[in-house]
Amino acid sequence: MNYLSGESKNVEYKVVLPDRSIKYTKTAVAFANGEGGRIVFGVEDQTLNVVGVPDDQVFIIMDAISNAIADSCEPLIIPDISMRDIDGKTVIIAEILPGAQRPYFIKSMGREQGTFVRVAGTTRQADTATIKELLFEGSNRSFDQTVCLGLEATNDDITELCERMTTVAKANAKYDAGQVKSVTVKQLQSWGVLVERDGELKPTNAYAILTGTNGPVRSIIQCGVFKGSTKAVFVDRREFTGVPWELIEQAYRYVLRNIHMGARFEGVYRQDVYEIPPDAIRELIVNAVVHRSYIDHSSIQVAIYDDRLEITSPGRLPMGQTITRMKEGYSKIRNEALATAFSYMRLIEHWGSGIPRIIEEVREAGLREPEFLGGDTDLRINIYRKADEAARDAGEAVPDAADTVRDTAGEMPDDPQSVRDKFAIDSRLVRDSIELSEQEQHAYAYVREHRGVQSDEIAALLNVGKRQAQKILTGLVNRGLLRRIGAARSTRYVCADGVAGE
Repeated sequence: MNYLSGESKNVEYKVVLPDRSIKYTKTAVAFANGEGGRIVFGVEDQTLNVVGVPDDQVFIIMDAISNAIADSCEPLIIPDISMRDIDGKTVIIAEILPGAQRPYFIKSMGREQGTFVRVAGTTRQADTATIKELLFEGSNRSFDQTVCLGLEATNDDITELCERMTTVAKANAKYDAGQVKSVTVKQLQSWGVLVERDGELKPTNAYAILTGTNGPVRSIIQCGVFKGSTKAVFVDRREFTGVPWELIEQAYRYVLRNIHMGARFEGVYRQDVYEIPPDAIRELIVNAVVHRSYIDHSSIQVAIYDDRLEITSPGRLPMGQTITRMKEGYSKIRNEALATAFSYMRLIEHWGSGIPRIIEEVREAGLREPEFLGGDTDLRINIYRKADEAARDAGEAVPDAADTVRDTAGEMPDDPQSVRDKFAIDSRLVRDSIELSEQEQHAYAYVREHRGVQSDEIAALLNVGKRQAQKILTGLVNRGLLRRIGAARSTRYVCADGVAGE
């Protein structure tokens, strides 16, 4: 194994054994509080020059490292100490595994001052929010299922929440709304939205989030448009508060109002499409709301630059999660009550499928793969925009220059039940206002007559290959006429307006 790839989130080098053990024990603490890592002794950190340790002191140094880490850290950290031969020189590796009894800290400094985490290849002192997050991880508890101090919920309040969640679930269920069962108080308890204490029902942090309560748990999305590729010059900004499903809808609408709507031609037929797939935008915002850290009082930020859409979700990745695993579809639920409630309301589908689906949709739109950054203090996802010269020449693109961008947030209704997508249109409007190819017309009409179809069905219907069928369906999705649900082989396409069998 190559240990000489440069210092990183999981590797640190020491040319010699430091005279003060704190110089490496705090890194051991940081590794235990994170994904684990290795401290390599006998290598210069800047040049990666292998110096090695004296052969006659190898075992003395190994014992010293093991004792220092075990004696200095709490809870107990037992490193795996070994030696390796690199270029004929001996180096010592102290491997630290991820710890389950978080937070780990330096005993002499105390938990508040002695807790360290790994951030971008450096060891840093943890702030209060991070320590609190580590405490919940170490106790295997979910913050959103914890009683929200100072918040009370009457029977009427609880009944209203049940009714609103049921309404949202039925609206999102579309074709099988009649099969949606109403939320009950017992369900809220089983999810962790309510807990019983001394014979009384107490609201949890999840309850505060779901009701949009303006209290100790912040539920805010900040949206902004910026000139250029930095936050130096604001063009417009909005701050949305309220219940989660309204936050998602408001932020989603904001992005659509401030990105290009361009033109694409398939033969002689013209297609109007958003430059970024709308489904991917919505999915990213939903993921940010349900998976963010609510211990961190920062807000979700949705920023639109000339070159990209950037969505930042507060909080480090939960224990056991990495960016690589997330992109592969591995799901690690931070907010268990919130995730279950979102699943009931059909705001999320199969856990873990969202990120792979976003990547697939962005690729199909001809954009570069989304960029995932951070994970140590927050998670930032970038979708890079592609200039559509043809659309600009045709005069169809929404301008994004600093002096021409116009935001209409104040004109948009906040209630998702009253918000109608400009592309959620009926058959008459499809015929009268949008030019569809003959194949698209057949595909769209077929989808409207069924509860949902897969690309194989459209391929058979149109007598085309599966790839061409997917291309036709993706074009209808990008135009806002269809929605894609599921992922991989289970992907289905349904009408965006929820109308079927007219």
